[in-house]
Amino acid sequence: MDKFLNVVQKVSDWIWGLPLIITLTAVGLYMTVLLKFFQFRYPLYIMKQTFGSVFKKPKGEGTVTPLQALTSALSSTIGAANIVGVPAAIMFGGPGAVFWMWVIAIFGMALKFSESVLAVHYREKNREGEYVGGPMYYITKGLKMKWLGIFFAFALMIEVIPSLMVQGNSLAGSVAQTFSVSPLITGIITSVIIGLIVIGGIKRVGKTTELFVPFMALLYVGAALLVVIIHIDQFPNVLSLIFSSAFQPVAAVGGFAGAALSDIIRWGFARGLYSNEAGFGTAPIAHAAAKTDHPVRQGFWAIVGIFVDTIVVCTATAFVILSTGVWTKMGASKDTDALATVAFTETFGTVGSYIVTISLCFFVLSTALVLVFYGVKQAEFLFGVKMGHVMKVIYLGAIIVGSVGGAKVIWSFLDIALASILLPNLLAIVLLSKKVKELKEEFFTSEQYYLLDIKKDKNVNSSL
Repeated sequence: MDKFLNVVQKVSDWIWGLPLIITLTAVGLYMTVLLKFFQFRYPLYIMKQTFGSVFKKPKGEGTVTPLQALTSALSSTIGAANIVGVPAAIMFGGPGAVFWMWVIAIFGMALKFSESVLAVHYREKNREGEYVGGPMYYITKGLKMKWLGIFFAFALMIEVIPSLMVQGNSLAGSVAQTFSVSPLITGIITSVIIGLIVIGGIKRVGKTTELFVPFMALLYVGAALLVVIIHIDQFPNVLSLIFSSAFQPVAAVGGFAGAALSDIIRWGFARGLYSNEAGFGTAPIAHAAAKTDHPVRQGFWAIVGIFVDTIVVCTATAFVILSTGVWTKMGASKDTDALATVAFTETFGTVGSYIVTISLCFFVLSTALVLVFYGVKQAEFLFGVKMGHVMKVIYLGAIIVGSVGGAKVIWSFLDIALASILLPNLLAIVLLSKKVKELKEEFFTSEQYYLLDIKKDKNVNSSL
């Protein structure tokens, strides 16, 4: 069994090395060029249409508000990786990896925009009157490849099981270490909470994440900002480190072993892509339920999702690690998962470790919540609403099993399962890229959408 698992691990490491990084980057660049670099050309307009419209009544039809769709999607992307993944990128790729994380996030915006636009365009209403969509729908309806849509849905439905086990184990381990609570008790409480929320469908999930996500992001990012302010004298040095080491090999310093330029770029790209899940096909499932008058308008919310996840939350972690200097201490590379905790503890004492643990708990709990929702939607697509209820029970059980460290063999297949949903989705984005371009051009040239918004802004400004 050990030899078999070693083979699985080697295959997984190879797939999630250069092959997928190159593939994701290539598709992101392709969509950016095809869409005429729109994320560079309309940043202020995109912000106005998203964060600037939070308190306005949503336009068009849908099941949840655009903000609720965004927070639901962010619940999946803002997770443990934001706290433990970024330090790993710095330890193995150096400070310059942060720069490349920013670069790939910008190109990843075109990817996430595209899949979310397609999800809204090809969405449907289910028997319960909820809007549903995602890769399984645009592959089936847009590409007329039902077999591939079924494959995607089945692969994601199964992939959620090991993902939930890992999330449950991460949450239970953190709680046990900080608060000495039994992992089994943590697992049961977590599954009950998630079960009560998910049973209410996307509306309850959206309302929960709408409160949950801003709170957990502000708690963590606010604490990180305090760390940076306390070490404000290091801020110029941190910026210098990030930009100067982004284009050249980095020498060893203390506990940092040094990194070649290829490693710097690779770790930066990997962290950016894996954190914001651009191209994975998961976020579109949440965005498909949003109230909107045009697919492109909801696509803007997908873009700001990457901004929040990578540019804000991941960067907050990076600045904490670099400004406190914990990345240069001896032995730092041996336990990268604990670096954020070490940095916060050195700054705030015991309170610092509580901040990281509580943030991690919120991150993991919200991720698990939306993973269950995603998995249930795949079951409904494949077998109907009743099977969705069955899978809820299986998923909640997986959280409990994972919390006590059970079925770890299944975890070994997690990365391979992720690749099995990623590749069909990337293929669909490329094959349906002309439809994305068509919808984007329609939005920006129509008197109903972009041009109307611009006229309204001019009228408002002229009246002031």
